[in-house]
Amino acid sequence: MLIDGRAPVQFGGDRALWLRVTSVCDKPTYHGWVWLTGYSINRATGEALARREVFAQIAGLQIQRPTTENAPPRSIAASKTRRRGV
Repeated sequence: MLIDGRAPVQFGGDRALWLRVTSVCDKPTYHGWVWLTGYSINRATGEALARREVFAQIAGLQIQRPTTENAPPRSIAASKTRRRGV
């Protein structure tokens, strides 16, 4: 998801953020706003950089894939199965 100045103003201009969303908070907020949790993404490689929580306007969110022209293809074999509490 691309988060730029159309969602929260602090991500305007060159401070836009690519966020791989992992969860959306279901607690009530201001009308039209949402808390998102995820990982900021390196635009060049597609790799996760840091965990982030962002408060944003839903109308300004842009769901799209980052361009990773220089990124190596991701291998399916490299994927790991994750389990909780076993």
